[in-house]
Parts: sequence; structure tokens; C-alpha cells
Amino acid sequence: MPVLSVLVPFVPHRPEHIVPYAAYLQWSPAHRLWQGQGTLIDPFQSFSYAAAAGFRVPVGTGVTLMPLRHPYEAALQARSLAATTGHPVVAGFGPGARTFQQSLLGSPYPSQLTAVREYVSVVRGLLEGEQGTVLDGEIYRVNGGLHPLPAPPVQIGLGVLRPGMARVAGELADVAITWLTPADYVRRTLRPALAEGAETGRRTAPQVVSMVPMAIRGAKRDPVRLALASNTGHLRLPHYQDMLRKAGVDTDPSDLESGAKGLLDSGAFLYGTVQELAEAIHRYWDSGVDEVVVNLSGVHTLYGSQTALTELDEIIREAAL
Repeated sequence: MPVLSVLVPFVPHRPEHIVPYAAYLQWSPAHRLWQGQGTLIDPFQSFSYAAAAGFRVPVGTGVTLMPLRHPYEAALQARSLAATTGHPVVAGFGPGARTFQQSLLGSPYPSQLTAVREYVSVVRGLLEGEQGTVLDGEIYRVNGGLHPLPAPPVQIGLGVLRPGMARVAGELADVAITWLTPADYVRRTLRPALAEGAETGRRTAPQVVSMVPMAIRGAKRDPVRLALASNTGHLRLPHYQDMLRKAGVDTDPSDLESGAKGLLDSGAFLYGTVQELAEAIHRYWDSGVDEVVVNLSGVHTLYGSQTALTELDEIIREAAL
């Protein structure tokens, strides 16, 4: 059954900043609390803080960037978070931009798909209790294992924008995590590629989680400004530009306003009444998305946390009907 979840719509400066969103999960119809990669407070740490404060809720990272963590540490942190929260965890990973890889590793991964394939294979092997030579690959060579620890399961997620990564996710991941992908693009492009990868791996296709930026229409609101407030960085990244072009969105990093209008026209950024947003969320479900994550980062940036929380509740309750 399709579900609704919540993205913490900002990068926390202090771990207690996410507590209102964790508290919201405990009394709302929302399914899971998500955070993207942060370089101020790490999402594994802030989720653990919320759990220690008494707000133990299902959580997901969507996505943490591979260059920041060796896959052994990634597996250890994900399992530790599951043990801390008492809930299953979706640990989502992605390689990040090539420039990010260069800045941290000295050079980009020689092959993005090979790096992801090996990284996920190591994390899964460790979580499943493998000992000894977990992988002797082109990029990662891991010999060891995790000590046994009773904990809820960890689902391995993979950030998916384009068909190549979707095929890898179909073959290896439990969850495919999309960001800024129009519903029709998920249906036409990503779902078939996930199925193809699953067939190669002789397994069931992964669940699809879509992070969907949106905002409620208001008389004094500028939708282009809202779209830019939550997606300016993405519009500048080559892999997002390529995905959006594949989805029929014309983007130009030198003309961000035009790109934001493309997001609105394509439904990559949703803007409308609460009822219209709920209908658009249902279209994502109809397109094969299992979990829609409401992303109000633009609202939070321009109007503050209280407005974002209030509008989040309106959207979640309308769409859950």
C-alpha cells in the first residue's frame, strides 16, 4: 500500500532542530522521517539524538554520499541507527557529483556504476553477517565483518535519477530513491529500468521512494521563487540537468529561473491548493511510487519552520484521505 512520509526540510545546525518533525511522526499519518546528506549535523547523529530524546520513529537517509563513508562504516552506522531507534532503517546511498568525489578522494570514481555496485555489495554483505573477504573488487577490497547485534532490519537504498543507476538498483537495492523526478518520468523511464535490473538479479524490483518538492499556493507567493529556494543547487548539477532533460524539462545552469519554470510545468515541483497537491501525490502513487516524501524545503527557507510544519500537516492529512 502506498504511503506518505516527511523530509526534514532544512540542514540542521543543531540536532534538536529535527525534534518537532520526529514528534510530528508520532501523531500523524506519516510513515517515515527522512533527511538528506548534511555537512553540519550528520543525519545519523541527529536521528540518534531524536531517539535518545524519546522520539523513536522510522527513519531514512535519502541519500548519504559514498565518498564520506567507507562501506564498512556505512553498514555499522546504519545498523547502529536501527538499534537506537528500534525501527527498520532505510539507508540510502549515492556517489554524489564527480566534483565532490574529486574533492574528497583525489579523483572521481573510475566508473560511477561500478563504485555503487561494489559499495552496496559490501554494505549488504556486512549487514547479512558475512565474515572474511566480503569483496575483492576494482574499487573496494574489504576483509572483515560486523559482530552480531540484535537490531531491526536495514533496507539498502540507492539514489536513482537515470536508467543506468535504476538498473543497478533493481539488481541490488531494496529501495530506489528519486529526487526531483516527475511522476511520468518515474513511470516511463525509471520503473522499466528497475524491472530490468531486478530480472537480471532474479529478484523482486525494489520499492520506489520519491522525494517531491512542493508548496501550497498563496496569493502573495511566487512559485518560481519557491522552486528555486529548494532546488537551485540541483539545477546546477550535471547529473540532475541530464535527468531533467530526459524527463522533458529544459534546463540551463545560466538561466535558473527558466529551469525553475520547467520544474513547475513538468510537475517536478508541485504547486497548488492542498487538494491539488493531494491529487498530484496520488498521481505519483499511480505511476508506481510506493512512498512519496513531502519536501517543503522551499517553504521552510522563505517562510520559516512553523509555516512549514503547519502546511505539512495540511498536505499529509488531505493526501492520506
